Amino acid sequence: MPKSEHAQAINDEIMEALSLKNRYAFVNTNLMTVLSPQQFSFLKNVQKFCMRFEKKNNITHGPNEDVYNWIPAFGAEGYITRFQNFEACDVVYDYSGSCADFLRYLAIDNFDTQFAMGAGATVLAVNPIAAHHENVPVRVEAIKDLVTGVAPGCICITEPERGSDAVHQLTTCDEQGDGSFILNGVKIFNTNAPKSKWAVCYAAAEQNNGNMMAQFLINTSWEGWNCERVYIPWVPKLYLGKETLVNLKVPKEYILGGVGKGREHLFEGLVPERIGIAFGAISQCWGALAHAGIYVNLRKQFDQIILTFQGVGFTLADLWAKTTNLTLAMLKFCETYDEKTEKFGGQIPANIQQAMVASASQLKYQATNLSSEVCYEAANLMGGAGLGDNLLTHDYLGISRIQEIVGGSRQIQQYIMSMAFRKLYKML
Repeated sequence: MPKSEHAQAINDEIMEALSLKNRYAFVNTNLMTVLSPQQFSFLKNVQKFCMRFEKKNNITHGPNEDVYNWIPAFGAEGYITRFQNFEACDVVYDYSGSCADFLRYLAIDNFDTQFAMGAGATVLAVNPIAAHHENVPVRVEAIKDLVTGVAPGCICITEPERGSDAVHQLTTCDEQGDGSFILNGVKIFNTNAPKSKWAVCYAAAEQNNGNMMAQFLINTSWEGWNCERVYIPWVPKLYLGKETLVNLKVPKEYILGGVGKGREHLFEGLVPERIGIAFGAISQCWGALAHAGIYVNLRKQFDQIILTFQGVGFTLADLWAKTTNLTLAMLKFCETYDEKTEKFGGQIPANIQQAMVASASQLKYQATNLSSEVCYEAANLMGGAGLGDNLLTHDYLGISRIQEIVGGSRQIQQYIMSMAFRKLYKML
């Protein structure tokens, strides 16, 4: 449990009952009849690693721990991502795909939700490099660094004046005679950026022209990369960045997509990006429920277990039902995505991929909305114990407050879904 700098506000019995082992047991009891034997076995393996790592390294989840120090150990075990294999750099897992990555995220988020989100941001950088590495050595090197935990990564899309409007970039790229590009502009709110070795960045040959966007791989040690930390109080252990690119030269071999390809590459990453955010949101729901579920079965008030009070028990039951049902929807989506990926040899056709964009937005929209509700209500059911820093519930409460904004705000998801609804109508 977290090591607070302040007084312990919860008795020892309840603190011990809220161990990582018991929280995992709560989640497993709920999901063991839902998951296949392979899925359940993988989930438990990741959980075992997290429990051993926590004990061996005396992890307290206290305010002074640097979650970025944990990346090498998780990367070496293959737990930064399981969304796909990476044959180009000889990283092949015994179990991979979107289902595997969902279960990986679920286990790691229950271990430490801020660490899980940081790893998720690295995955956003991995996916486009893996899709467009073309066996170029420097790109293959970047993939291996990121997935094996050598270094975290980030993706630079958002700009100070271009939040959800991702295609009208102000950051410019000017092609040079040797095939390299010079980048100038400012990016912001990019998770992991101040800690990253590798960044995937978008820019346009002409400002505000989405058809002239390009996609680049950047080594953050290069001259012209200037990064400051943007502090978000809800997630104090995560390092978000504001990057000022000043005449940053990107050599030819680091260009993932030339002018005219950036927009296409950006949109092909929307499904894994948004489904990954949904993984985190629903995992946060389970983490908050595990805390509240154990607590209300032990805490007494008016000489009764507080679960027996309808205001507590009925509220928890409602949150539990919503979380379980959305988890089932998430698993179904992941299983379908994995089936399509296998059927089409790893490259889902554009028309099917486009159809899945709406589904990914629906899951991202509902999961992040539910996370905000569940994490708050679960903490509220626990009274002061749920709001103090003795438990991880305050971490869940904090991170749930930013999930609806990450990867496209709530309103953007609603817009995407409404436009998909329009397309469906035109198909009638």
